Amino acid sequence: MRRLLCRASAYSRSFSSSSSRPSSHGEEAIIIDGKSVADEIKQVVAKEVATFKKSVGKTPGLGVIFVGTRRESELYVHNKTIACAETGIASSCTKLSENASEEEVLASVMKYNEDPSVDGILVQLPLPKHLNEDKIMSSISLLKDVDGCHPMNIGSLALNRKQPLFIPCTAKACLQILLKNSIQLSGRYAVVIGCGNISGLPISLLLQKHNATVTRVHALTETPEDYTRRADIVISAAGCPNLVRGDWLKREAVVLDVGISHTQDPSSGDLHLVGDVCIEEARKVASVISPVPGGVGPVTIAMLLQNTMLAAKSRHENDYRKIS
Repeated sequence: MRRLLCRASAYSRSFSSSSSRPSSHGEEAIIIDGKSVADEIKQVVAKEVATFKKSVGKTPGLGVIFVGTRRESELYVHNKTIACAETGIASSCTKLSENASEEEVLASVMKYNEDPSVDGILVQLPLPKHLNEDKIMSSISLLKDVDGCHPMNIGSLALNRKQPLFIPCTAKACLQILLKNSIQLSGRYAVVIGCGNISGLPISLLLQKHNATVTRVHALTETPEDYTRRADIVISAAGCPNLVRGDWLKREAVVLDVGISHTQDPSSGDLHLVGDVCIEEARKVASVISPVPGGVGPVTIAMLLQNTMLAAKSRHENDYRKIS
């Protein structure tokens, strides 16, 4: 899908203006500081962890399963481990090789399912292609699915009048950023680029829960910019560098960049983390933009901590209520 979307981007640019339309408000977009948003959430979580330890006599725990050597995944696991330590949550990580068998991964999940010191389980996605992702995600205890990727949680997200036990962390982070910036969702037109199970699908479902009108643009969508140019809110989760150009956007649009890619500097050979949005062009058109890095990513990790704390409180509800 990434290749097809990247080709669509190149195709559309050959027929569109190379420069961004000027912003109607005459000012550049507000760049969201995801780290400050995440820090506020982590402060609240840290206080809840301290209260939990005092009332229950145990530390909330997160178990992570990481399969392979994917650079982006390794970075996220590292950052999640640091964030757990900062808020007082205990974390452990089971690392498996790229060619680990499905039985090995399932055994690791089962070990965390049965471990009373583990309140939340995260299987770092995406998994190597030889593994059955649906089967592995379904094996996570629903009460410990703090990444919100269990089919029952996703299903509840899709149904009216149903609420998942845990909202997927990236989708929850996008919602937090939108609400934090007083962005109205009800009745607004939103376009989500990418339809993967990790980001695109849960984001679109959560926006619908909040009464936005949502279009999902995917690899086979012809002229995707025709949709994004009409959108009040554009959220891109394609993993294709500079896919979304300034001339893809409606003036005053709100733009959240969820895509993550590494590009190599041809002169130095250094790798740089980049998103889907060409931010230098987009900031001249949009009203609010979340950058990569430093936008949705830190808030996603904060949402994981929040969900882990929620799982711990749910499992020890009576003890926790005695003091909280």
